[in-house]
Amino acid sequence: MTADQDIAITRKGRHVALVIAVTMLVWLVATLWLGPAMGLAGRYALLFDLAALAALVYAMVNIYQLWRMRRDRRG
Repeated sequence: MTADQDIAITRKGRHVALVIAVTMLVWLVATLWLGPAMGLAGRYALLFDLAALAALVYAMVNIYQLWRMRRDRRG
C-alpha cells in the first residue's frame, strides 16, 4: 500500500502545483494584457482577482489534504 500512497501523494502534489502555476499565469495575462487591450472596466479586473482567489483557496484545501495524507502515511 505504501507505493500506492506515494503515487497518490505525488499526483496530488503535481495537481496542486499545476493549479497554482496556471492560475497565476492566467491571472497575469488577464489583468496585465487582456483587460487593458480590450478596454475592460475595473469591475472585470475584480472578477479576475476573485476567480484567482477561488483557485488559490482550492489549492490551499488540496495542500491541507496532501499534508494530512503524508501525516497519516507516517502513522
